[in-house]
Amino acid sequence: MAPVGVVGLGTMGSRMAKRLLASGREVVGYNRTREKARALVEAGLVLLKSPRAVAEASDAVLSMVTDSTALRAIALGADGVIAGLRPGAVWAEMSTVSPDVTRELGRAVAERGAALIDAPVSGSAVTVEAGQLSFMVGGDPAALEKVRGHLLAIGPTITHVGELGLAVTMKIATNLGLAVQMLAFSEAVALAEKAGIVRERAVEVLLKSVIASPMVKYRGPFVLGMPAEALFNVDMIQKDLGLALEIGKALGVPLPSVALTDEFMTAARGLDLADYDFAVVFDVIARMSGLRPSVKSRP
Repeated sequence: MAPVGVVGLGTMGSRMAKRLLASGREVVGYNRTREKARALVEAGLVLLKSPRAVAEASDAVLSMVTDSTALRAIALGADGVIAGLRPGAVWAEMSTVSPDVTRELGRAVAERGAALIDAPVSGSAVTVEAGQLSFMVGGDPAALEKVRGHLLAIGPTITHVGELGLAVTMKIATNLGLAVQMLAFSEAVALAEKAGIVRERAVEVLLKSVIASPMVKYRGPFVLGMPAEALFNVDMIQKDLGLALEIGKALGVPLPSVALTDEFMTAARGLDLADYDFAVVFDVIARMSGLRPSVKSRP
């Protein structure tokens, strides 16, 4: 079996590569900052010099990068993934990016005799480590079957949603709900606290109530204290909210709660809180309400 290629070894990509290595697969990879991949190299990953080199060494390439600009950077050019793809290879692109960019790259990949599927994930770094990540997939079902085993080594659930670009659209639709839920949760905590209920008790009650979705259960406690490493920071969620608003405008779908939540994320950036997990939206509400914020603005 040819090695599995992984391009983008950040918070999520590194953990995916680790699970692939743990499954006994040979894994080759690329990361823009090589030093950040040191632990994976020590675990057995072979670090290559470019995205093209990863594609040339693999029949299956997985990628996870920050945004559409980063995706174009790893995809195009003489050192990009597309230049190195073998005929018959499959590239599973997992980033949350513009569906239009995904489709554009899909056409270029097809010209190489390979296939691109969009395979974004639902979950966080915690979910990956627990082996509970789920995939939504768009594109040729036959291409999905070629890489299904690799995806299952990372997470147990795969749902094919339709043609190329629809999976990342579904991911954007999912992520807008994360942010809107977190804003509503923050408002509920702030209202209870302002009325005289201890913040910790308010959080406890809400996490035992019917509004406690899986996301709220693990992110809700962040209003009591932020994690040292953001699971999903303000800049990243606002990128996804922007994509949702762009798609909504193009399709004629009003997204008023998304637009409002996006403004609160802008306020978080204005308060120098962009590097924190997006649950820090609670601090925006707290400051507006005269309550104690959970974190201090960075110097």
